[in-house]
Amino acid sequence: MASGGAVREVGSKAELDAAVAGARAAAVHFWAGWCEASKQMDEVFAHLAVDFPHAAFLRVEAEEQPEISEAYGVSAVPYFVFCKEGKTVDTLEGANPASLANKVAKIAGPASVAESAVPASLGVAAGPAVLEKVQELAQRNGSSGAEGPNSDGLPDSLNKRLEQLVNSHPVFLFMKGTPEQPRCGFSRKVVDILKKEGVDFGSFDILMDNDVREGMKKFSNWPTFPQLYCKGELVGGCDIVVAMHDTGELKDVFEEHNIPLKPQGSKSVEAVEPEAPTGKGGVVSEPVGLTDAQKARLDSLVKSSPVMVFIKGSPEEPKCGFSGKLVHILKQENIPFSSFDILSDDEVRQGLKIFSNWPSYPQLYINGELVGGSDIVMEMHKSGELKKVLSEKGIVPKETLEERLNALISSAPVMLFMKGTPDAPRCGFSSKVANALKKEGISFGSFDILSDEEVRQGLKTYSNWPTFPQLYYKSELIGGCDIILEMEKSGELKSTLSE
Repeated sequence: MASGGAVREVGSKAELDAAVAGARAAAVHFWAGWCEASKQMDEVFAHLAVDFPHAAFLRVEAEEQPEISEAYGVSAVPYFVFCKEGKTVDTLEGANPASLANKVAKIAGPASVAESAVPASLGVAAGPAVLEKVQELAQRNGSSGAEGPNSDGLPDSLNKRLEQLVNSHPVFLFMKGTPEQPRCGFSRKVVDILKKEGVDFGSFDILMDNDVREGMKKFSNWPTFPQLYCKGELVGGCDIVVAMHDTGELKDVFEEHNIPLKPQGSKSVEAVEPEAPTGKGGVVSEPVGLTDAQKARLDSLVKSSPVMVFIKGSPEEPKCGFSGKLVHILKQENIPFSSFDILSDDEVRQGLKIFSNWPSYPQLYINGELVGGSDIVMEMHKSGELKKVLSEKGIVPKETLEERLNALISSAPVMLFMKGTPDAPRCGFSSKVANALKKEGISFGSFDILSDEEVRQGLKTYSNWPTFPQLYYKSELIGGCDIILEMEKSGELKSTLSE
């Protein structure tokens, strides 16, 4: 039975189940008092309750009712669930007043006011009160609503930017470096293939913009780079592009999507600048200046071991700091590798710079493909991408979930698994714990469990602790929000985490 224009606070799962079952249409708002976007959307929700008096409008405080939140898969607020005849038919995550009004109207039927009063952007017969509220929020936020995450868990502004990038050119490549100067062998390989295919393409250097780099992993659900898009759709990474090129399938895809192909030697590429998506032209050139015999020797050397490093000195006695760092990372990751001392052979030393189009040492190759120098390898090692690439190539066994969790937990002496980040928490409990650690002056590492479902679910079993946040010290679980706040209050927190 509808509540006649009022929003009803729900105190238990049984109460919610009964309310949803007894209503022809019901909208449920999962909210949190600490979340500004929740408060703004709650105002819209209340106005919609007035405009649609025959539907039930229910409100659940997400963190106070974990049983209900878990049952409905709520991981962030604001979150809305829409039900018809007792069954869930739709959901909405994030602060989007227009979408909320649309979805409510869809389940509850036309409002009690004339449809002519509705702007086309809403597309529903919402009453004047809610329209006024939407306009007010738009003015307050400088947009159509407070920014919220989309289905990928990305902020709306970043999601929009990524959409614009992938659609900015019929063929678009996210790579390390530029087509003129690729910063990894896999990126260079894809650039060379696109050149051979005779296709114009836009590109973006993901090393220049960490937001785009991390965002694209979620946006495309693809963990490594390069990533090739055609007409806004992901084609794949290096291995897939190589395989499709070899079988002729890549040309078929381009032809199917009416992508013009040029004869070899007349191709051009566009590189999108990180802050200004306007292209700049350039031409990819073949390495020149090597004899066939030199090329054959270098090709044989880079392929002489699945993991091959060209360094100054030997792994036992590196002759430069960069070579030493690279060797240290490979040993730390337990990666079997072979090496070549470029100081012992000047022909290899000079020739490899031309062969790989990479001017400095060390250089790391995987299965004959240049990965990069010490900076890129260090970055890949930090992000876990190096291990991923090596397991994808079959060089090291795939890391088990337990090994991954062990590595994450021990990645910092004080490690917090939370929703969101310390600077932008996505739940009140995570916010409280991060603030308590900051207040005590404790430096800590963190992991956003909303960014990785495997870690999120795995950690519950691993730690035998069902909720988040979870705080670890020297790989031992300290506890969740209540325990941390108690320790802070008693003065134990700083002393415990400094032992």
